Amino acid sequence: MEYLIVRFPEAREVQVDGVPHGRTNIVLQFEAGIHDVTLGPPWNFAPLAQRVLLLNTAALDPYRVEFRILPPAAIPISPGSPP
Repeated sequence: MEYLIVRFPEAREVQVDGVPHGRTNIVLQFEAGIHDVTLGPPWNFAPLAQRVLLLNTAALDPYRVEFRILPPAAIPISPGSPP
C-alpha cells in the first residue's frame, strides 16, 4: 500500500481517479502507481487536478499534495449564472 495526504485549508472531499476517497488533511491509502487527484466542490481551488506517482511512501511519510483556495475574483463564473 502507498500513502497520500492532500493538504487544503478546509475539510473537503478528496477524489482520486474520479472516485471519492476520504477527506483532506488525513492520510489515505492507495495502490502504487499513477493517480489523478482533485477535490470535491465548490470549485474554488487551484490547481484543478494533480497527477501523482505513489511509490515508496509510508504512513508516517506520505506523498504530499497541496491545493490552495482561490480569491473570489479568480473563480470563474459558471455557465448560466447571471453576470
